[in-house]
Amino acid sequence: MPGEPQEDGRIVVVGASLAGLRAAEALREEGFTGSLTVVGDEPCPPYDRPPLSKQVLLGRAAADSTGLPMRRDPDADWRLGVRATGLDPLGKRVLLADGDSLPYDRLLIATGTRARPWPNPEEASLDGVCTLRTREDAGALAERLAAGPERVLVIGGGFTGSEIASACRERGLDVTVAERGVAPLVGALGGTLAKLAAVMHRNHGVDLRCGVTVTALHGDGDGRFTGADLSDGSRVDADVCVVALGAVRNVEWLAESGLAAGPRGIACDAGCRAFTRYGIVTDDVFVAGDVSRFPHPLFGYQMLSLEHWGNAVEQAGIAAHNMVCPGPLRRPHLAVPTFWSTQFGLNIKSVGVPMYSDHIVIAQGSLEARRLAVVYGYRGRVTAAVTVDMAKSLDYYRHLIETAAAFPPPPGAADRALAADVPIPSDVPDPKGLSHGPTVTLTGHLPDRRLTVVAPTG
Repeated sequence: MPGEPQEDGRIVVVGASLAGLRAAEALREEGFTGSLTVVGDEPCPPYDRPPLSKQVLLGRAAADSTGLPMRRDPDADWRLGVRATGLDPLGKRVLLADGDSLPYDRLLIATGTRARPWPNPEEASLDGVCTLRTREDAGALAERLAAGPERVLVIGGGFTGSEIASACRERGLDVTVAERGVAPLVGALGGTLAKLAAVMHRNHGVDLRCGVTVTALHGDGDGRFTGADLSDGSRVDADVCVVALGAVRNVEWLAESGLAAGPRGIACDAGCRAFTRYGIVTDDVFVAGDVSRFPHPLFGYQMLSLEHWGNAVEQAGIAAHNMVCPGPLRRPHLAVPTFWSTQFGLNIKSVGVPMYSDHIVIAQGSLEARRLAVVYGYRGRVTAAVTVDMAKSLDYYRHLIETAAAFPPPPGAADRALAADVPIPSDVPDPKGLSHGPTVTLTGHLPDRRLTVVAPTG
C-alpha cells in the first residue's frame, strides 16, 4: 500500500562495485526481505580500487588481496562474470550477455566507470601499453614495473597518472609524464596547487612534460611498445606506457532504455531516482556511484558527477534507503564530496568541489613549506578546501561549506590566522584543455541563491 515500506519483491543491482555491495548490505539493514540479485561483469567479488594505484603498484600488496570486506552478508544471488546488455523498462527486466534476463520490481544501477582507452586500437594493442582500472590491470602493471623497465611513459597527469608516476619513482624507475594541461592535477585542484604538484613531480625526478599531447605510439617488429611522439616534436623512448586519460562511464547498455544516460553518466534526482531522457523521474530505477549525475543545492543545483570512493558509499546508502522507504521518509543525497590521494610523500585531501570556484585563499601554511590548507570560494561563498599534509583541519572547512559560510573565511581554523588574506583567482581550467579530465564534473544552470544544508539526523 502507498506510504508503507516496500520490504519484499525483487531488487536487482547492476554493478558488483563498491556502491553495489554497500547498497546490497544497506538494503538488508533497511529491512528488505525479498529477492536480491547482484550482477557484475568481472568474475570476482567486489574489491577496493584505491590500493591498486598505490600498494599494489609498489609491490606491497597482491592485486587479488584488495577484496572489500562485507559488513554483513547481503544474502544475494551473485551473477558475476556476466554483463548487463540492455534494460526493458516496460517489462521491468535486465537483459544479460548470456541470454538470460532478470525481472525486477526495483533496480539499482551502479555500473561505475572504465578506463578511457588509447584512441588508436592498433597502437593500444602494443605489448607494454596498459591502462589501470581493474584488479587485473593492476596486477599486470605491477609485474611490468617489478621487471625493471628502462622508462615508463604515463599519458595524463590526473590523480591516477600522478599516483602511477609516484609509484614508479619510489621503485627507482625513470618515468615521463605527458599532460595536455599546464600542470598535473590542474583539472582537480586548479592552477595554484597544480604548481605545487608540478614542483613535487620534478623534485622527485619525474620527467614532466606539460602543455603537450602524445600524437603516436610506436612499436618494434614484434609488436612491443618502444616509444611515443609528442606534439612538440620530441620523442620519448620507453618500454612501458600507461594510458591515464580518465574514465568512461558504463552506460552503453542503457542506450535503448529511455533513461537519461550519456557520456556524463545517468541523471538522477537528489533521492537517487533515475530520470528518463525527457526529464521525468522514475520511481523504480535508482542510480549510485561513479555512473550517477545528481543535483546538489550547495553547488547551484548543478548535476555533479563524482569519481570518489566516499560518494559511492554515501550514495549507495541513500539509494538503498529510498528503494525501501515510501516518499515522505526518503532522504536526499547531500553529502559534501571528499577525496584523498597520496603521492610523492604528500597526503592530499579535498572536501567540497574545487572546480566550483572563482577564487582561493591560502588559509594555513604555505606553498613553500608544502604543508597548507587552501580554501575555495564561488561568488562570495566557501565551496571547497584542499589540504596538503594538514588533514586535521578538513572538518573545520567542511563545516564552512555546509553552512554556506562567506568567502574568504574568517581567521580561526585550528587557532591559526589566515596565512594570506587576499583571495587570488582559482585558475580552474576549461576541461577541454585537459588530457585526463576532472574527477568532479558539474553541468547545469547557476541559480544565484545561497543555501545552508542541514544534515539529516537519525
